[in-house]
Amino acid sequence: MMTTSPKSRPSAGLRQTREGMLGRVDDLLTELVTREHHRRMAQPQAATLVSGLGELLQARSDRVRPVICLTGYLAAGGDPHDEAALTAAAALELLDTCQVIREDVRENAVLRRSMPTLHISHAAEHERNGWRGESRRFGEGTAVLVGDLATAFGDRLAGKLPAAVAELWGEFRTERIIGAQAEAAAATEYLGDPWPGHCVEGCAAGCGAGWYALRHPLLIGAALAGRPDLVTAYQEYAGALHAAWRLRGFLDGGPGYDSDAQFLREVVFGDQGRREAQEAIAELVARALRSLADAPLAPGGHAELVALAHLVAEGH
Repeated sequence: MMTTSPKSRPSAGLRQTREGMLGRVDDLLTELVTREHHRRMAQPQAATLVSGLGELLQARSDRVRPVICLTGYLAAGGDPHDEAALTAAAALELLDTCQVIREDVRENAVLRRSMPTLHISHAAEHERNGWRGESRRFGEGTAVLVGDLATAFGDRLAGKLPAAVAELWGEFRTERIIGAQAEAAAATEYLGDPWPGHCVEGCAAGCGAGWYALRHPLLIGAALAGRPDLVTAYQEYAGALHAAWRLRGFLDGGPGYDSDAQFLREVVFGDQGRREAQEAIAELVARALRSLADAPLAPGGHAELVALAHLVAEGH
């Protein structure tokens, strides 16, 4: 927990501090998976689940939610040596990994970062061994269980966090599940307008790509740093930045935008519409940054949140 004023700490390179913390998050995840794998050595099928999760965690290098959480935490003046911040970041990465696995299953993706997806590799294992039943269903079922295992490990870590943080964790878990279903339904119903204007107006609960993906990691960081005074600023920042990210995704054909969006973007939208969307993105980023103007952030905190805003708005 933070015991000094956020202004009392020297900057010393917030970005470098965050990168060091991310390295320790990687170590924590590796230790967790290694320990669990050793515990399950006498149960080959259980060990296979754990090793599959470990391989996917190693292949995921972006660590999006931990980066957002730790940026918000350090910008709030959080102590980089506090183990609770690493625990929260690791739990967020495990939850993200579960969502990646389930997205791969829903979309029947073959590769993830140049590696066979879990449901494909387990289906191939089933077929090679001539086991009973349908290979595809076995592969999908096993992959879903790996996702469940990731969530169970994440919940185990989150159980060590302070009550205020655990409450945010529970909200985030719920929104991610409901949002995933909303996204899957929207992709099959052919009813949604692919233009993300509703994101600009304000993200509704249950949105498949909702602002909770930014909001909750930032608020978890603020809560860990003992900074409830930053809640409003972080919420306004996250809302505007989420809208900018959604508009950028529409323009660039990012995740969640299928052939309907491509048709609207390339045939109906036109150059004028693209220019107006670019202007809207710039205004949303400016709005996000204005929300931080008077926020009492740690040295270097404002600069890192500005950098994060531009990365998100550029679709990275």
